Amino acid sequence: MALNALLPRPQGLSAATPAGLAALALVAAVLAGLGLAIAQVDGDRGIPVISASSDIEVGDVSVDVTADSDEEARTEGWQEAIRKAWAKIGGPKLPDGQLQSLVASVVIQREQLGGNRYIATLGVTFDRQRAAGYIGGQSQQSRSGPMLLIPVTMSGGTATVYEQRNPWQRAWAEFQPGTSRIDYVRPAGAGSDSLLVTYGQTTRPSRAWWNTILDQFGAADILVPIAELHYQYPGGPVRGSFTARYGPDNSYLDSFSMTAASPDELPNMLSQAVLRFDRIFTRALEQGMLRPDPTLSRSGFEVSPMIQRLIDVSRAQAEADAAGRGSDAAAATSPTPAPSTSVVTGSGSYVVQFVTPDGGAFDATLSGVRATPGVRGVGVSSTAIGGTSVMQVTFAGSLEQLAAALRVRGFNVTQGSNALRISR
Repeated sequence: MALNALLPRPQGLSAATPAGLAALALVAAVLAGLGLAIAQVDGDRGIPVISASSDIEVGDVSVDVTADSDEEARTEGWQEAIRKAWAKIGGPKLPDGQLQSLVASVVIQREQLGGNRYIATLGVTFDRQRAAGYIGGQSQQSRSGPMLLIPVTMSGGTATVYEQRNPWQRAWAEFQPGTSRIDYVRPAGAGSDSLLVTYGQTTRPSRAWWNTILDQFGAADILVPIAELHYQYPGGPVRGSFTARYGPDNSYLDSFSMTAASPDELPNMLSQAVLRFDRIFTRALEQGMLRPDPTLSRSGFEVSPMIQRLIDVSRAQAEADAAGRGSDAAAATSPTPAPSTSVVTGSGSYVVQFVTPDGGAFDATLSGVRATPGVRGVGVSSTAIGGTSVMQVTFAGSLEQLAAALRVRGFNVTQGSNALRISR
């Protein structure tokens, strides 16, 4: 059917006239735009995360056992795998029968059976409630804050997160992080997730955007595991280059490579890569690298009582200096020297967001803030040319005094909870 027959014709206009054609084109563009918007959030996407278990999982346990029969070889192989897995998690020596009672399941990753020989790679899951009495202490270890996970797949020159279902997203959805020290926040990828969480967002340092997204998912910071997949030829090996990044500034953590013998082996390779990433993120947590980013908090910072006392002393010193300058002439002619007062000065540190449409505005704002009376130091914690950058300002006084001093310097100042936003 022709487009003209489907679209409503504006009154007083003929489809044959230029004005009529323009009206029809406008209506068609609106309908096409609506269809595009629906397509962006509709379709076959989104992989629900499986329920997380707190059981203790140990994977990649290799066994090679020979016995009088194939069945005996398998039984002995499983028992050996249980002992090896128990030793991996630091469990004490226990009889085989007692160890069996702690096992929730044995997962076959790969196995070969024949000729009275059993060669396999197995995964062993121990029931946490039953095993906790033997390996206590793990629950006392510190855990990370809620971390928004953004699994990026790069293949064929395209970067994909949740725009369509993919094996990398599925590997993370099937991951059981119950025993991990990282608190993963894993979106399903359905609905508006594909619009909010994209690869482009991982390279955007704007705290305003990140705060909006983190508030949506109830997370405190960001983890970005990147899987770059290279298919050597159809049906051939798949080489994966993996990179771990974190935070709103896309900071580098670590990288590694793995190869799957064929596309059929790809899911297993990606599952192993997920475990490698979990170890990388856990090591970063232990080294203090996954610290909460203060610029991602909308609530700002509270001034501690010690800092507040230093600020009060600084105010008293400033008033004494002003009084001293006012009486310099009288003191110079007085025969009796004025008594000296020793006061310890202090300063507070405040977050200041500043609009930086270009490099010139960035430099001019930094220069203007540094030249403000009372400013002891300025450190840039986030640079976003074309957006909002963030600096940390050390100032001898209160936040209100800093705001007033910046207004004197010609800045437009908006004051929040222990933080400022300035612009020209």
